[in-house]
Amino acid sequence: MDFSAIRVLCVGDVMLDRYVYGEMERISPEAPVPVLRLTRTREMAGGVGNVASNILSLGGRAVVVGLVGCDPVGAGLRRILAAQGGVLDALVESGARPTICKTRYIASHQQVVRADEESRLALQPDEAEALKAAIDRHIGEAQVLLLSDYGKGVCSEDLVAHAIAGAHRRRIPVFVDPKTNDFSRYRGADCITPNARELAAAAGLPIDDEAQVEAAARKVMRQAEAGAILATRSDKGMMLVERDGVALSVPARAREVFDVSGAGDTVIAAMALARGAGQTLAQAMRIANAAAGVVVGKLGTATADIAEVMQELLLLDEAFGEHGAVPALSTLAHARALVARWKAQGLRVGFTNGCFDIIHPGHVALLATARAECDRLVVALNDDASVGRLKGPARPVNRLAARAQVMAAIRHVDCVVSFDDDTPLVLIEALSPDVLVKGGDYTLATVVGADFVQAAGGRVVLAGLVAEQSTTATLARIRAGG
Repeated sequence: MDFSAIRVLCVGDVMLDRYVYGEMERISPEAPVPVLRLTRTREMAGGVGNVASNILSLGGRAVVVGLVGCDPVGAGLRRILAAQGGVLDALVESGARPTICKTRYIASHQQVVRADEESRLALQPDEAEALKAAIDRHIGEAQVLLLSDYGKGVCSEDLVAHAIAGAHRRRIPVFVDPKTNDFSRYRGADCITPNARELAAAAGLPIDDEAQVEAAARKVMRQAEAGAILATRSDKGMMLVERDGVALSVPARAREVFDVSGAGDTVIAAMALARGAGQTLAQAMRIANAAAGVVVGKLGTATADIAEVMQELLLLDEAFGEHGAVPALSTLAHARALVARWKAQGLRVGFTNGCFDIIHPGHVALLATARAECDRLVVALNDDASVGRLKGPARPVNRLAARAQVMAAIRHVDCVVSFDDDTPLVLIEALSPDVLVKGGDYTLATVVGADFVQAAGGRVVLAGLVAEQSTTATLARIRAGG
C-alpha cells in the first residue's frame, strides 16, 4: 500500500495534548492531595492534529484546518505540526479563545488528574468565515475530506455543511468522526465512524449484538442521508453498513494490551487514505481494522506506521481468513505461531485432545480443569477418519467442522487444531506445550506425549471425570428413546 500521493484535508477541533510525569512521594500538608515532583513533560498534537499524525505515519499527507489561540500553547502546537514534515498547517488564529490544551499529570503509570484549558464560546462569525476560507483554499488539492468533531466548536452545523458541499462539488469522499448525537449535522457524508457508545446514543437503540448494531446504523444513516456507517466495537472489531449493501463485519485480534486511546483517530485516518487511494469501503475497513489493532496494542495515544499495518493484516488473515470470517480450526502453522507468541509473552500453554463428538458436561469440566492449569489452552480434535477408526463406522455423529465450531465457542479454549493420526503425538511434539491434560481414566503411563512434555520441563495433569457423562452413554439413551 502506497498512500504517498494521497492528501487529506482534515478539519476539526485541534488541541495540544500535554503529559506531565512525576513521582508521588507524600501528601500535601496544605490539603489531602498528593504532591507530585515533576520529572519530564511530553507534548503532541491532539484532536484533529492526532488524526493528521496518523495520516502521516501511514504514509499520506495532511492539511490541518482548525482554531488556535494567539498564545504560547498555539505556537507550540504549530511547531509540533511543522516538525512532522508531511502535515501542512492551515490553522486559523483567534483572539477570542485560548488554544485547547489537555494536561495530564501522571505518577507511577497512573493518571492523577487532567486539567483542560479551553473556551466554551460558540464559533464566532469571523472565525467561521476564516475557517471556510481555509477549507476553500485547500480542498482543491485534496483527495479526501475528513471532519474530526471533538465537540469543541469548530464543527458547527454551518461549517460542516459548507465543507461537505465543497467536497461534493469536487467529487471527493467525506469521512466524519462524530461527537454530537444528531448525525443529521453531517448530512451527505460518505462515511460516519462512530464507536459503539456514540452509535447507541445517536440511534437511541441497544447494540448488544450484530443485528442490533446494524439496525442502529441504518437508522442514523437514514437520518444523516449518509452513504455508510462504520461502527467501531472495541475488542469486537468493526461493522460496515452501506446504504445499498449488506452489513459486513471484521473481528479484532485478541491481544494482551487493549488501550483504545486514539484508536478512533487511527481508524478514520486509515479509512480516508484507503478510500482516497481507490479502495472500496469494505477494503478500507479491513485496512483500518488492522491499523486500529496496532495502536490498541500500545499503551497511551499512539500511531501506526504502514509496515506495522501490513504485518497486522497478515496476522489477521492468518487468524481469521482474508474476508474476516473466524475459522474454528487453526492450521498447524498458525497454532505454532500462536504458541510461540504466547510463550514469548511468558504465558503457560496447555494442550488436551479427544474426539469431542457430542459435547457434554464431562467435556466442559475437563476443559475447565485444563484451562485452570495454564494461561492458554490448545484443543486437538481427531479428524473424522481418525474418529471412525477409534469409535467405529457410525462415528462421528458430528463432522469435524461442526465439532470445531462448537469447541471454539467454549470460553476455556484459545485454539482448536485437528490431527489425522490415531494419536496427537506429532502435534504435541510440534507445539511442545507446558501442560498436557487428559481425563482421569488415563494413567501417566498411558498418556500419549507425556514423556516428551516432561522431558521438556512440562507437566502432565489427569483431570477428574464427571460421573455418568460420556458420548457413548448419550448415544445409548438416544437409541433407547430416553
